[in-house]
Amino acid sequence: MRSRYSAFVVGDDGYLLRTWHPRTRPDAVELDPSVRWMRLDIDRTERGALFDTTGIVEFTAHSRQDGRRAQQHEISRFEKVTGAWLYLDAVD
Repeated sequence: MRSRYSAFVVGDDGYLLRTWHPRTRPDAVELDPSVRWMRLDIDRTERGALFDTTGIVEFTAHSRQDGRRAQQHEISRFEKVTGAWLYLDAVD
């Protein structure tokens, strides 16, 4: 999760696509260069340890755009595929 957040910070859409599960990965990602990501708070995790194959990360990402502060809260599901954690989707 932290590496994907870092990819948003530096605008690395290729990394985001490479770490997205093939079942749910879009063809492309358009990042908004006017959004400045400020901080990531990991609120909780479930599973995701060395021998797990699935995991959940609940997080809040803080940003600024046009001088306004914003937050994105999400509960993300991840799945380990051939040893790599891939973003699957967000759940409610």
